[in-house]
Amino acid sequence: MTSIRLMACAGLALGACAGVPSLPADVPEALRPPAGESLAMVLRANGVQIYECRSAANGSYAWAFVAPEAELRNRRGERAGHHDAGPRWHFADGSRVVGAVRQRADAPVPGALPWLLLKAQAEGPAGVAATITSIQRIHTVGGVAPNSGCSAQTAGASSRVDYTADYYFYRS
Repeated sequence: MTSIRLMACAGLALGACAGVPSLPADVPEALRPPAGESLAMVLRANGVQIYECRSAANGSYAWAFVAPEAELRNRRGERAGHHDAGPRWHFADGSRVVGAVRQRADAPVPGALPWLLLKAQAEGPAGVAATITSIQRIHTVGGVAPNSGCSAQTAGASSRVDYTADYYFYRS
């Protein structure tokens, strides 16, 4: 193992280093991280996207996105943190990062959440999140808002839609 690989593994602290993959080949060019960023880790999310039935400005009703709620696991299947509103990713070492969407692309499969490139900003205690600068959400399955069931009679109701995704975390 080279010293570069050792340094990369040491910086992850979440056990996500085992077989850190290269950049995914199936990601559209618009969702590539900025030049100079390198892959730090990949975590798999398994959870729900939460929606609420709300009145729209035009008087109709529609499901509105509220927040994700997912467990994050590394490639060995070990719990590495969780993902929730913000959007925020909380890591096992207590650090966290908040994201803001830079770019989006439709998922290549119907009924799946769009793929995203997010700008990341560390917040809270120092840790693995301190070096994260970009996040990709790719390989999504499920998670889109329901097609029906939202009306004046169900206003305020919530729906929890199962989803999975791979989150690729990059650093400068």
